[in-house]
Amino acid sequence: MVEASGNWKPGVENKSRGQSSGGKLRLSCPQDFLLQQEERRPGPKQPVALVSWPKSCAPQRNWARLEVRGTALVLCLSTALEVSVSDFQFYQNNVQHHTEEISVQRLLVRRGQAFCITLYFKNRGFLSNMDKIIFITETGPKPDLSMGTRAVFSIEEPNFKSSWIALIKSNGANFLEVSLCAPPMAAIGQYLLKIHIDSFQGPVSAYHLGEFIVLFNPWCPADEVYLESEPQRQEYIMNDHGFIYQGNKNWIRPCPWNYGQFEENIIDICLKLLDQSLNFQVDPAMDCALRGSSVYISRVVSAMINSNDDNGVLNGKWSEGYFDGISPSEWNGSVAILKQWYATGGQPVKYGQCWVFAAVMCTVMRCLGIPTRVITNFDSGHDTDGNLIIDAYYDHTGRILENKKKDSVWNFHVWNECWMARKDLPPGYGGWQLLDATPQETSNGLYCCGPASVRAIKEGEVELNYDTAFAFSMVNADCVSWLIYGGKEQKLHLDTSLVGKFISTKSVQSDERDDITENYKYEEGSLQEREVFLKAFQKLQSKRFPESHRRFSQPREPLRVTEEGNPAQISPSRSKDLRLTFKLVEPAYLGLDIHFILQIFNLGLQFKDLKVNLSAQSVLHDGSPLPVFWQDTAFITLVPSEAKTYPCIVPYSQYSRFLSPDKLIRISALGEEKNSLEKFLVDKIINLELPSIVINVLGEAILGQTLTIQVIFENPLLEEVGDCVLTVEGSGLFKKQLKIMIGNLKPQSKASVTIETVPFKIGERQIQANLRSNKFKDIKGYRNVNVASEL
Repeated sequence: MVEASGNWKPGVENKSRGQSSGGKLRLSCPQDFLLQQEERRPGPKQPVALVSWPKSCAPQRNWARLEVRGTALVLCLSTALEVSVSDFQFYQNNVQHHTEEISVQRLLVRRGQAFCITLYFKNRGFLSNMDKIIFITETGPKPDLSMGTRAVFSIEEPNFKSSWIALIKSNGANFLEVSLCAPPMAAIGQYLLKIHIDSFQGPVSAYHLGEFIVLFNPWCPADEVYLESEPQRQEYIMNDHGFIYQGNKNWIRPCPWNYGQFEENIIDICLKLLDQSLNFQVDPAMDCALRGSSVYISRVVSAMINSNDDNGVLNGKWSEGYFDGISPSEWNGSVAILKQWYATGGQPVKYGQCWVFAAVMCTVMRCLGIPTRVITNFDSGHDTDGNLIIDAYYDHTGRILENKKKDSVWNFHVWNECWMARKDLPPGYGGWQLLDATPQETSNGLYCCGPASVRAIKEGEVELNYDTAFAFSMVNADCVSWLIYGGKEQKLHLDTSLVGKFISTKSVQSDERDDITENYKYEEGSLQEREVFLKAFQKLQSKRFPESHRRFSQPREPLRVTEEGNPAQISPSRSKDLRLTFKLVEPAYLGLDIHFILQIFNLGLQFKDLKVNLSAQSVLHDGSPLPVFWQDTAFITLVPSEAKTYPCIVPYSQYSRFLSPDKLIRISALGEEKNSLEKFLVDKIINLELPSIVINVLGEAILGQTLTIQVIFENPLLEEVGDCVLTVEGSGLFKKQLKIMIGNLKPQSKASVTIETVPFKIGERQIQANLRSNKFKDIKGYRNVNVASEL
């Protein structure tokens, strides 16, 4: 008989000695093993013992072999640990990671936050002192450990060179629940999860468990996109609808938009968009490795939303004629655009303008997990030569001319802000970053813009990455007006306060508008604002003319500031005792004549004899002028301190044939005083208003139950319109965009349609509707709907 003593451990040879007696073997075994029977292997002095796990360890009896080899005891498993199935706990994980709106049929997790999976075994349970499970995660076409796109790590063993973490949550008779966590700087994207199981003295088995998606995590303090405020996270990540502000600084109107970042297939489209980028095409391994950076991702997305360099999502068009696509003003949301791009194999969608580019980018960034909002800047500068001066040219009638330098002031311009840390910048410049997907100027060879720190813009730190100087000019450039007459240029005036008005975004968890102008600039005309402008100007001049920047250390005009802090009137061409203004007599509606007056004030003590040339022309949204369609000349005399008005009418019959899709009309007056070289310019942009669509929800909105919706619309014109199409959509309410052919509408007639749908998501939802015809493209309306859970 042999008696083995000592502390025996599986997988470790026991050096205790014993003696053989009668072929029996008596072992001192760990509690997890029980001696079952004895047998003798053929050959002299080779006793063998069979052991099994107790019932608490496995659902059925499984065997292992404990061999005595000389004086050593060695345990050999007769069966290796085998996985039968894995459970990624889609619903539980996705709810905890705020991704259940995307899907509960697949795993979508946010980095820096643990998620759980369960492994079920065929033959026995997991034994920590017998089995070793190694996890492998891979992303991209060429996963690589050194680039961070491949990770190898095991349960509760930090000695592996990986920042991924695996911990046991529960170890049952035939299952093992494991908590996994991607590091807060992990590359976002599609991942493959595999495991290798190494059972002691048994074969190594490998399993492909499945795929999952990793996203940015604004709920994780260690993530560079962390946003502390939960209401802001709900607005800038979770809200799938909102408003984009349009119009002009005197008439700001909200345009409803369906972002739809959680709609079916949108996450796959967003990841496909990253794979279509030029960066990925050139070096896919490096591109995937850099996807942990929100700065990098935001630049890639900014370039991919437009199609100027690649097969991006949208073709931009600012001229007239959208017969081969869809007018930018017709779109109600991003979902239809992204799905069309995806369905056509990445062919750019026709057409977009700034608000469409920004809205689609908002959808993509929110879907990927970066807090994003849409920003509108009224009277937005586009400075093409980087001197912070916008030059505008007029003829003797007051007609604005095509700008030979291509500088312009956009009626409004729309971009994005994304929230992120900026470790690439000095401290203090993280937070909201400007990103602009509208293709205006190139950045490092591609049509993208940003991220530019909003704080850096306000402080005039125009040398900081990325594109901060261009962003600064959009909100704080100065404007110079020039008269072109007789082949010569005459300066009319310099306006230091025209650009950058009423910078707007949707309020947090409210339908109200937030004015965030103070985030971008100090109070217009203040000493601090002028100092920042001068600092920015000098930095740009020293960069453009490094050897002689002292000669260019001041703008072309002295930017004096009065003691009161208001800009001094420095132009000799603008009289201090004459003032001209335009005023609408009544709101300007499409289809009706436009009534306005020119107001002239003689503030001086001398008689004034004036000739005023008036004109009207359509302009495009980006400020590009179209031909003049109305002109008039007024001769006005004023005694000292006298005010007069000159009434004007622009008939619908005259402007209708020249109206741009943007429905913008610019009226201008260029006056000159008799026997004087002095000239006076005043202009005004008129937005023609349209009636809104009325949407009525008939009954309570309940998840999974039919909901009836009534949509009421009208033709505002005094003529019949044809080719009327009503478009209706809304995330969580409609599976896809609805297009209803209406046909013709009689002059100033109303009509309605009734629609039935079945809500499939609970919570606050929004219906967006648009009516287009052969005469107008964008009569819009919206209605918020709160969908209750099933009764």
